[in-house]
Amino acid sequence: MIRNFLLKPLVREILITVALALAIFFAARATLQTYEVFQTSMEPSFFQSQRVVVVKAVYWFGEPQRGDVVIFKAPNGSDEEYIKRIIGIPGDTVEVLYGNIYVNGFKLDEPYVKHSFSYSLPGQIVPVDSYFVLGDNRDVSNDSHRGWFLPRENIIGKAWLITWPPSDWGVVPSFPLSEQMVVTANST
Repeated sequence: MIRNFLLKPLVREILITVALALAIFFAARATLQTYEVFQTSMEPSFFQSQRVVVVKAVYWFGEPQRGDVVIFKAPNGSDEEYIKRIIGIPGDTVEVLYGNIYVNGFKLDEPYVKHSFSYSLPGQIVPVDSYFVLGDNRDVSNDSHRGWFLPRENIIGKAWLITWPPSDWGVVPSFPLSEQMVVTANST
C-alpha cells in the first residue's frame, strides 16, 4: 500500500517532465531554426560554414524591414535556402547607380559592404508582398540585382545569432535602413 502511494506521484512527475520537454522541443522547432552559410555572397558579414540561429516567429507579428538579414527559400523553386539583406520593401523604388544604392531617392550608407561592385540598375518598384534583397558581397551574389524579387511567402525567418565558430559568437548586427532614411530626410 505504501509502495503504491509513493509510486503514483513519481509516475505523475515523470509524465509531467516528459510532457514539458516535448512542449519545449516542439515550440523551439516551430520558432527557431539553425542555418549553415554555404555561399560567400554575404561576406564580410557572414562567412562560409558559419552557423546562424534564425527566428521564424519574428515575422508572425510584424513585417520584414529594410536592413533585416533573412533566410529564405530560393525563388527559383529549388530546395536551396539563401541568406541576404532586405534593401527594399513593398512599394519602395530601388535604384543602383555607380555602386551606390538609392531607396526612394535616398542614398544608403552601407558599412557592411566592404568591396565596391560593378553594376547599375534602373529604378525598380518593389511589388506588393515582395522584397528587394542583396548580398553584402554584391558582385558574387545571386540576388535581386539579377532581376528577381523575394516573395514574402518564401521568407523563413530573420538571422539572430551566430553560433559557430565560437570565435564569432554573438548577435547579428542590426542596420536599420529605415531610420537612416529618416535621418537623411530630416537633415536636408
